[in-house]
Amino acid sequence: MQPAFKKLLPHLLVFIGFIILSLAYFSPVLQGKQILQSDIVQYNGMAKQQRDFKAATGQETYWTNSAFGGMPTYQLGARYPHNYIKKLDSALRFLPRPADYLFLYFLGFYILLISLKVDFKLAALGALAFGFSTYLVIILGVGHNSKAHAIAYMPLVLSGIILTFRKKYILGFLVTAIAMGLELVANHFQMTYYLLILVIILGIAYLIDAYKKQTLPHYFKSVGIMVVAVILAIGMNATNILATQEYVKESTRGKSELTINPDGSPKPVATGLPKEKITEYSYGFLETFNLYIPRLLGGGMSENVGKDSAFYDFYISQGASPLQAKDAVKTAPLYWGSQPIVEAPAYVGAVVLFLFVFALFLIKGRLKWWIVGGAVISLLLSYGKNLEFLTNFFIDYVPFYDKFRAVTSIQVILELCIPILAVFGLSRLFNNFEKEEQKKKALLYSVSITAGLAVIFLLFRYTGILDFEGGRDASFKQNYGPDFLNAIVEDRKSIFTTDTLRSLILVLLSGSIIYLFINKKISEVKVIIAFAALIIFDLVGVDRRYVNTENFVSARQVSQPFQANAADVQILNDKENFRVFDVASGGAKASFFHNSLTGYHAAKLKRYDELFDFYIAQNNLNVLNMLNTKYIIAPDESQKPYPYLNKDANGNAWFIEDLKKVNSANEEITSLANLDTKKEAVYTNEETLNAKYKVDSLASISVLEYKPNYIKYESKNLNDGYAVFSEIYYKEGWHAYIDGTKAPFNRVNYVLRGMQIPKGRHIIEFKFEPEVVQQGITISLASSGVLLLLIIGGLFYSLKQKNEE
Repeated sequence: MQPAFKKLLPHLLVFIGFIILSLAYFSPVLQGKQILQSDIVQYNGMAKQQRDFKAATGQETYWTNSAFGGMPTYQLGARYPHNYIKKLDSALRFLPRPADYLFLYFLGFYILLISLKVDFKLAALGALAFGFSTYLVIILGVGHNSKAHAIAYMPLVLSGIILTFRKKYILGFLVTAIAMGLELVANHFQMTYYLLILVIILGIAYLIDAYKKQTLPHYFKSVGIMVVAVILAIGMNATNILATQEYVKESTRGKSELTINPDGSPKPVATGLPKEKITEYSYGFLETFNLYIPRLLGGGMSENVGKDSAFYDFYISQGASPLQAKDAVKTAPLYWGSQPIVEAPAYVGAVVLFLFVFALFLIKGRLKWWIVGGAVISLLLSYGKNLEFLTNFFIDYVPFYDKFRAVTSIQVILELCIPILAVFGLSRLFNNFEKEEQKKKALLYSVSITAGLAVIFLLFRYTGILDFEGGRDASFKQNYGPDFLNAIVEDRKSIFTTDTLRSLILVLLSGSIIYLFINKKISEVKVIIAFAALIIFDLVGVDRRYVNTENFVSARQVSQPFQANAADVQILNDKENFRVFDVASGGAKASFFHNSLTGYHAAKLKRYDELFDFYIAQNNLNVLNMLNTKYIIAPDESQKPYPYLNKDANGNAWFIEDLKKVNSANEEITSLANLDTKKEAVYTNEETLNAKYKVDSLASISVLEYKPNYIKYESKNLNDGYAVFSEIYYKEGWHAYIDGTKAPFNRVNYVLRGMQIPKGRHIIEFKFEPEVVQQGITISLASSGVLLLLIIGGLFYSLKQKNEE
């Protein structure tokens, strides 16, 4: 036991070090505070109804009525039974958020480098370079938690693949299965898709290498083992994957039946997102160098330039007090790139990039080529519309690429690859296989390239090649005057110079460390310590500009992010069932308090989203009525939110007189413009229903019970009738019952539910009973059981082999 403990001790110390660093960076969590993340604020608004339901009943609801008229909760944090891989994930994220994600960054990358047979000290150094990469910290600041979650497990998946290719078949299989299971638990399929691209590049590099070395049987055996591991990982996440697959077809990521836009113009037929949506956030060519110089293009949309700035002087010259000027300079609009919104630069680090370039001249073989290949394809695809031929090729011909927006996100692959090669550069520096002359050449070339690049940008600054003007500057000049813009440009130039000099100095210091080592002036340990200090100084220094203690607030403020105004309070006193259209507040605020027509989500139901664009956004009362919109919150004369009562709302359900069949989705949605929704309805189902119904004055449908996943009505009618329900139609999962017997229902008025009801008095129930969840639970439970048996079998086999040896 003593030798085994001694072998594990360094890893244990590194593990503890990662915990300390994670808590140190996000130290307010030790005081019980939580980070105020803009996306999580909106998520909490969207998820409140399902959380309240769980707290009251102890049950999970897979449908919510609080946003966009109603939608599944599959992508709103739904919890599924027997999801044991999720329990493992929760155990690994034992630190307070967001320190847990930073810890996962460190841990996953460390395990990857250990799998690549890197010394533990260098592996720890690489983990710091990856974990503190600015983009990875920034996404924690704004609340892209699922993205951070998925990125954190990427290195662990690569670890399993590497181990398998190294003929550690049992360990590689188990690590791949568990790591891929954890990757899928994160539920950010865009990041997992980008990981797949990197894995394909890695696989090609290993295939070429296997062909050259005539080891193809081993290669295909490894691939087969990994395929089985991935199948098991998918099985353990079957419930979420199946539910998402089902939902995505009906969401804005699926194919639309419409061929016209709201203005009547032709709409291009697309199976995924429109190209302009996919490429809305596209990296600029000059912006590439943000990876090396953090504020080359000004940094983010809102930078703090401090008192020693032209922006501060401008406000003072306009008569502002020093306190007012100090507050104003905290949000200087310095970014002058082409993207619509940028929170912060995707800075990889001057020190890390220098080591990456240094490694390019020392590393050869498959490792170099899959890392460089992954980094290059990641960068090229991040250009989006700025490299249109490549982006269009991927959108048109690469499966599922058109399902994801914000192509700049693919740079996470680059941010993963660069630190790997950087660490291997140092590893090669320390070994005795490389000639000293080759190391000196690598040092000379890398310093010349990286330092030379910084010098070139300084020359650009002082020769006037760069104008430091962005796409929004015309509006700044028009709204605030030329002096405002001049001050902004002056500060852009100032931080450009400061950060370029900063990167230049860091490169020269890095080069000096390697020079001293080559000339045997300092030891290997001192080199690692020096680079650890430089990397932390470099990356944390930039990270702190954007995510720091100011981002933390009390836990209550995070859990209760919205405060009810007078309009909300008045509406909450009305205990009937209805919807609210809040045009005075944005995002998910209305969803936090009411059953809202709005919300905040990247994948809404497509038909509802189309209805919103055609009618709801235009305040079409006819459509608002059929959605049972009883209150419209809008600014009054004093610009305060006021709850306007809509007395014409159709109610929860009503009998109609005329049911019209139309031939297409285009006809169905356009007919709503003049349809008397209280008396008429339209549909496009293949089945032909009765067209005319007699409705007497006593016919009624009333709500007896109303829950997110269950609605109970009572109908009274002297005649056979057809009822329209002001509930969003979703074919998969909702079942209707009349007096306890399952009954058919169909979609009417483009988004609502309609149903034929026999004469007399009846109890009508709608229950959300998604079969996909039950199917997924069965597969998940079986897959988890198989993996557990394989783990036990693998341990038994390993122990048996060890005893035999």
